[in-house]
Amino acid sequence: MSRFLRFSYRDADLPPMSCKIGRRGRVLDLPLIAWLTLIWVLLWSTFNLANIITGVIVATAVCLAFPLPPVDLGLRLHPWGIIRLAGYLLYDMYTSGVKVTRQIFVGLPHRAAVIGVPLRCRSDLMLAAVAVAVSNVPGGSVIEVRRATATVFLHVLDADLPEELDAARRQVWRLEELTVRAFGTPDEIARVAEPPPSPQPEAGRLEP
Repeated sequence: MSRFLRFSYRDADLPPMSCKIGRRGRVLDLPLIAWLTLIWVLLWSTFNLANIITGVIVATAVCLAFPLPPVDLGLRLHPWGIIRLAGYLLYDMYTSGVKVTRQIFVGLPHRAAVIGVPLRCRSDLMLAAVAVAVSNVPGGSVIEVRRATATVFLHVLDADLPEELDAARRQVWRLEELTVRAFGTPDEIARVAEPPPSPQPEAGRLEP
């Protein structure tokens, strides 16, 4: 059986979350088969074992009949890293939301700023993931991602002191590290373990 059906967690030559049927057979993408099976079950509107088994058979047959070219998106799933990222985002969303609410109702007017934060990861997938994670936290929003220099430009609401700008940059770098440790490749994880790059002086500007 192991010669006829091989999975990626036992064969390093296969793409992540995939299996290979036969020695020279085709490689099947397991998430795609799971998604097609779910669509099959939804079309029948009945969740039972027979429909699930039939859906797996039909999905496998479709993938064998119409194979897609193998594409490695550079996405890896690290369960512990995903849990840490989700916990940090929930905590940061709560604390940042309380801070922004306090600024709106009881605080004095604050000076906003646009700052550039250079990242350590370079892949398009990780840049997009970090930008989404940063934008989900109240108090800051990504207005531009410069792919050539791997820099995100962030609009922050509280920029009265240089220490506050440094704190905003450290928050972005922390989210970058957690995101890469949740979904990145080993090379990307090693990259975010290094010290963050120094921001350029012209990478930010204050707003009146």
